[in-house]
Parts: sequence; structure tokens; C-alpha cells
Amino acid sequence: MTKPSLPDLLHAAVSAVGGLERPGQVTMATAVADAIDGGSHLLVQAGTGTGKSLGYLVPALAHGERVVVATATLALQRQLVERDLPRTVDALHPQLRRRPEFAMLKGRSNYLCLHRLHEGVPQEEEDGLFDQFEAAAPTSKLGQDLLRMRDWADETETGDRDDLTPGVSDRAWGQVSVSSRECLGASKCAYGAECFAEMARERAKLSDVVVTNHALLAIDAIEGAPVLPQHEVLIVDEAHELVSRVTGVATGELTPGQVNRAVRRAAKLVNEKAADQLQTAAEGFERLMELALPGRLEEVPEDLGYALMALRDAARTVISALGSTRDKSVQDEDAVRKQALAAVESVHGVAERISNGSEYDVVWYERHDRFGASLRVAPLSVSGLLREKLFTDRSVVLTSATLKLGGDFNGVGASLGLAPEGTEGEDVPQWKGIDVGSPFDYPKQGILYVARHLATPGREGSRGDMMDELAELVEAAGGRTLGLFSSMRAAQAAAEELRGRLDKPILLQGEDTLGELIKTFAGDPETCLFGTLSLWQGVDVPGASCQLVIMDRIPFPRPDDPLMSARQKAVEEGGGNGFMAVAATHAALLMAQGAGRLVRATGDRGVVAVLDPRLANARYGSYLRASLPDFWYTTDRNQVRRSLAAIDAVAKADGK
Repeated sequence: MTKPSLPDLLHAAVSAVGGLERPGQVTMATAVADAIDGGSHLLVQAGTGTGKSLGYLVPALAHGERVVVATATLALQRQLVERDLPRTVDALHPQLRRRPEFAMLKGRSNYLCLHRLHEGVPQEEEDGLFDQFEAAAPTSKLGQDLLRMRDWADETETGDRDDLTPGVSDRAWGQVSVSSRECLGASKCAYGAECFAEMARERAKLSDVVVTNHALLAIDAIEGAPVLPQHEVLIVDEAHELVSRVTGVATGELTPGQVNRAVRRAAKLVNEKAADQLQTAAEGFERLMELALPGRLEEVPEDLGYALMALRDAARTVISALGSTRDKSVQDEDAVRKQALAAVESVHGVAERISNGSEYDVVWYERHDRFGASLRVAPLSVSGLLREKLFTDRSVVLTSATLKLGGDFNGVGASLGLAPEGTEGEDVPQWKGIDVGSPFDYPKQGILYVARHLATPGREGSRGDMMDELAELVEAAGGRTLGLFSSMRAAQAAAEELRGRLDKPILLQGEDTLGELIKTFAGDPETCLFGTLSLWQGVDVPGASCQLVIMDRIPFPRPDDPLMSARQKAVEEGGGNGFMAVAATHAALLMAQGAGRLVRATGDRGVVAVLDPRLANARYGSYLRASLPDFWYTTDRNQVRRSLAAIDAVAKADGK
């Protein structure tokens, strides 16, 4: 039997999902197939509207080996498993003569735990467990959610939190789920045979395509205990997010509250001497944290060093004692013990890591208005970890709408641990970068306007000229504005100012759920939506409701961000340009994502307005502009107002 051709398979899949075949999608599918067949690595920039999901799914399914697809967002995970994969598998089945199986796999805490549900939650103050259903008033929201989850447990096939509609709060879900550290293990658990998390892992082992998330991929790489099944191909979608997600998983934290919880959970299960040692160490740590000032600790101060060593040693003593004592008076002792062990091991791990003082770690204090002080530790870089764990023993394809910064892939490649493209050598992963373009005609569909006449934004202080410019642009556009701000304070100030000046509804992130805000914004052309980071990459509103995207300033990391400034300094000490490698790369990625909110369909028209003259005037401005879609560029404020008014008039004439 002749092997079906890739173009034929792609055509069948695109027809099945009701899409249009794009030249960029064909180029992408061919490059992905070549990388998989050759066992090499590929970075693919595929603009919005390319249809990149099919661009990698079709060659992966045609190859026939197991593939893991890791995405950053829940929305894309669901789209792949509920829409793209079922239709693609159906469409390819006649030609492939087989029906590839697929499954979704998430971290354990995303699945309902039947042991927790039926046996209760380990109690903080008393021995044993308490029945969370008894403890919560049935009339309270928590009580109602718990009862609803108990009913749902009898009918759900997956136990996956995202299949529960309507959803429940984190607090309610915490009553019926466990982390991997708290889990008893299928062999020791009375409900092991029916465990939803174990069933998900079994389904994944039997599937040709496993859809997971960046966090689970990071856990699989960092912790050494394989969570994902063996696979020959890894596809990382939304790959611009990977470094920050892996950094998040590799970041440790210690807070007085967390340490005190560990003390309470372990106290009744170990001898008095071990319990007292941990209690004393916890009190010493808490006293220090009351005085902690936010900022990086280039060296761990002596008093903190002693406090951490005391915590580390006391935690180690408790861990040994937890393993050797039994107390039959404790109800469901295994579960209580496992939760105590998880809490103490977490404290031990972070205290030991900071005490050991690796030159590859950054340590800092943070203060939160509500939660007080925390001590954090994160890797200076995850590039070595990614090079070692990601790019050996399998072919890796990384794709996103934004991977090419300043005109090439080397910046993103370096953050992933890859040497510049084309570098030869032993143990140097070979990779190729391709930009398959976009189906959109950016120079005709969009304008990039830089407000060159404005004052350069300072760290603090009001920007009166920026507020005037903002109000005039929103007025000219007839509303229809997505405002992307570098801080929540800036977004709030702009919303307050414009609500007083303009007769247009201004929505502000945080005043409702993100989903509701986006729905309202998309439903009324006069409405504007202002917000910060998650709006820069999470909004998909095609059409006339979003014809002006405003960025208040270039989103460089805050100068006092301990991790970013440490990374910048490390590059400089190695002889590189720390500002360009860290701050400018960070800003370029965010700006490219933000600018990508404007044109989401072939009929979209509009303006991206950057109210920061540095994009036009500074030396690095050309690098940032080269990272954005190829819009028509202007600094003429009158021209842009006329264009916005004309776009608004066309939309109104069309009844939008």
C-alpha cells in the first residue's frame, strides 16, 4: 500500500475542520514532517490564522510514533482534545488505515481524589480526619459546591476539574484533591483501582497523542520521576511561554504560614523532641521574616543562614521520625502521615536548597500586602536544564506566533539552551528556525503608531500628556479599544481618568472575571477594556470591537525585579549585552503578543498605538519594531486620528 502524501492528509484534515488551506500551513507541515523523520529540532513561527494546530498534528499523526503535545493554556488544551483531534483523526482514518488514539494528561491535583472525597481531609489541629461535608454548612457556597462534587463523582468518567460545570472555587476543589506528594499511591489506597489520576495516566500510556501542559512537562524534566509516557516526538505549542513556566515550576518558596502548617501536621505523629525542634526552628524563621525587606539577597545573611539550617535539620529529623513511628489512634493514619510528610519535605527541600547556596540560584524576599513576607529561590537560567532534558532522545518542535525577535530565532533559541542556528559540534542540538508568515496582509490591515512627541515615561509620576493622547485616540476610534498597561496601577489610573472624560464604557481587569469582561467587550463596539499582563496574550476578539490596541509603555521588566536583574547581570559578567538579552527580549515578546491582539481575521482593520517615544527614538527601538507584525509605520498623530475615524465610520456604516 502506498503511503498517503502529506498534502493529501492536510487537505482532508483542513476540510474536516471547516478551515481554509493556507500556504504557511503547508510549509509548516512539511518542515515538521522533515524534523520528525530526521530526528532533528525545529522552531516554527506561525502567525495568527495560519492554522498551526493542524500544521503539526497532521505530520505527527502520519508519522505513527507516540507524540506529546504541550501547551501553555487550558483553552488550547481543550480545543485540541475536544475539537481539532477528534475531527482530524476521523478525517485521516480512511487514508492512514488506522485510528490514532489521543488523551489529555494533567497534574494530579487537577483530578478528583476519591480517598479525600470519601474519607475526609486531614485536620490541622486534631488527630485524624474530619468530614468536610459535615464541617461546611449545607447552605454555604462551600457546602453546596461540596455536595455537588459528591454527586458529580458518581457520574464523571474523568474526574477532571475542567469537566465540572459550573466550576468551583480553589478552596472547594482543595477539599477533594491531593498533590502528587500527598497521594498515598494506587497500591496503598483503598480507591486505587478507581483513581481518576491513575486512569488518566493509563489512557496516556495507550495513546498515540498525549496532550499536556508546560508545567507537567517541566515537572517531568526537573523531578526525574517520569510523569509522561515514553515518546519519540515532543511538540511545544505557545512555546514563547515555556521558559517562564519552567522557571515557575523550578521556583521554591518558604513562608511562615507554610512552615507553621507543616509543624501542626507533623506534631501529633512524631515524638515530642522532634516536634519541639521543628516548632523552635519555625518560630526563629517567623521572627526573621517579620523584619524582611523586599529585594534580592546576593548573599544569604548570617542570621537567615542559621534559621534555614535549623529548619533544614529539624525537618530532616521529623521526616525520619515520621517514617519510624506508628500511632493507631489516628484515624486513616496513612493519609494523615502522607500529608504531614509532604508539608515537611517541602520545607526541607527549599531550606536545604537556599542553605547550600548554589551560584546558579537567585534568592530574594517578597512582601505581599495580604500574605506577608516570603523567601523565594529560582534558577538564574533554565537554559541548561532545557538543553539537557528537552533536546535529547527525541525530536522537538516548538511553535508560536512569536518566536522570531529582532529578525531571527537566536534570542529565543538561547533561552531554550540552543546554540546559534547552524552551530556544529558534539552534544550541540541541531535545530532550524522557519517563519511561515501569516495569511494576513499586515501593511494593509494595520498601522503601528508611535507617539513620538510624548515625554519619556519615568518610573513614577503622572503622565498627563499620555492621558490626553489616550483620550483623543479612544475618541477617534469610537471606543473599540483594548488598553494594555505595564502595571495594574497604570490601568486603574487610565480607566478612572477616561471614565471621567469620555462617554464610553471602560471595563477594567479585576472588576469581573476575565471571561465575562472579554464577552462584554466583544459584544459592544463602543466599549473599551483596560488591563495588564494576561490581556497582552489572552484576548481573541476579531472584528469591529477591537480596532485600537494601546500600549502605555514598552513593557520592560521592573528594575527591581530580582530574577530579571540577576539574569541581566549574569549576561553582562559573561561579556554579553544584559539589557538586550534579558530586558529587551522580554519586552519584545510581550509587545509582539500584544500587537497580535489587533488582527485576528482577514477583514480586521485597526491601529496599534504605543504611547512611549522610546520605540521611535531609542537605539533598541528598531529591534523591538522588527519583532512586531509588519504594520504600516507612522509617528504622525494627525494621520492616525484620521485613519481611526475612517475605520470607525466604515464599521458604523456596516452596522458594527
